[in-house]
Amino acid sequence: MLLRSRYESDELMAMRYLNTRMELTKKEKFHYLNLEKGYEGEVQFDLQAESLQEERYILNDMLLEVNNSFFQIDTLIISQGVIHLLDIKNFQGDCYLESDKLYAVTTGREYKNPVVQLKRSATLFRQLLQNLKQNYLVEASVIFINPEFTLYQAPMDQPIILPTQINRFLKDLNNTPSKLNDGHKKLAQKIISLNHSKNPFTILPKYNYDQLQKGIYCKSCNSFLVSIKNYDFVCGKCGGHEKIEQTILRNVKEFKLLFPDRRITTQSIYEWCEVDLNKRTYCRILKKNYTAFGNTRDTYYI
Repeated sequence: MLLRSRYESDELMAMRYLNTRMELTKKEKFHYLNLEKGYEGEVQFDLQAESLQEERYILNDMLLEVNNSFFQIDTLIISQGVIHLLDIKNFQGDCYLESDKLYAVTTGREYKNPVVQLKRSATLFRQLLQNLKQNYLVEASVIFINPEFTLYQAPMDQPIILPTQINRFLKDLNNTPSKLNDGHKKLAQKIISLNHSKNPFTILPKYNYDQLQKGIYCKSCNSFLVSIKNYDFVCGKCGGHEKIEQTILRNVKEFKLLFPDRRITTQSIYEWCEVDLNKRTYCRILKKNYTAFGNTRDTYYI
């Protein structure tokens, strides 16, 4: 049973917005594409995990903290007597392990060894369980989700699940009986309550309001070549349609994430969207979907 769904992180969403509205450096672009690829791999695993049939609680995207040490868990599965911690990696190409370090075969580039990171997370999670006075077996695994990934020299005693082993891993889980009780549910709810919504490790480029391109862009292809036709915005590049209200709300969400200290007002969203649309339309949409504060002249929305 899925208790906590997976969503794009604020960091990924912000990088998407910035990638559309400004020129990222090569390093920033690389970081952004890694975030996209990582999320894509996690979603791919979620689809495969839907095959799990026995009683289990699944918690995704957990950011927990023990003794001022933060750690992330891509997927946490609570079974009857075992808690699985899964780190999903969407690496592509050929890599090899040597002296506990991970390298790309073609370039020799060194990557952070996900097994080392996972072992740290597992240790901290066990401490968390001890603090909660819970006694569960914890099994941690790194899952390489991409079918075009090959890992050479992988020690057999490492908690690594390769692309060709994922189906077998899920099948083994399915074949292991698991009956949950009220204690399992309370533990799952407690862990969810301890989740941190703000990630202290977020890395964003430096940016300011003036340097970002204003305007409305297509949600499908990111083109700014959009125009109004009846009640829709229509993309002149890919032909995509989106209702005016949905488009405005999408841009309000973007504005709010990128500039949390700026107030959402009719004027601020009008300037952000920079499209030939009556201000009364913005006002109506904001009033319908947000709560208004302040007097008529200085009204803002939250």
